[in-house]
Amino acid sequence: MGSKAKKRVVLPTRPAPPTVEQILQDVRGAPAEDPVFTALAREDPPGPSGRAEDAEAPREQLYQQSQVYVAMNQRLRQAGAQLEQKRKELRQAGQELERDFGQVAQVALPGAASSG
Repeated sequence: MGSKAKKRVVLPTRPAPPTVEQILQDVRGAPAEDPVFTALAREDPPGPSGRAEDAEAPREQLYQQSQVYVAMNQRLRQAGAQLEQKRKELRQAGQELERDFGQVAQVALPGAASSG
């Protein structure tokens, strides 16, 4: 049984990477509608006036929404802390009520508590 020798495929050497000048020349020579440039362009171009204020409006709206979110989140955390405090108070009041009920039951029905 003969051994099967694998033939090695000799790959051509890699070309040298382009120089900075070659890259800049390629970018400068590319048309404006090149997919690379259009994919990186803003999705919401400024309005017909082209003013900077028109471009800032969505950012300002997003900023305002985030401010409202942060404020609402803080209020919710405070409300959660207040609810937790009220829950503790109610639990403590319930325990006191059970204790008082037990004392009343012992006073009112002294034989019933010991016969259980």
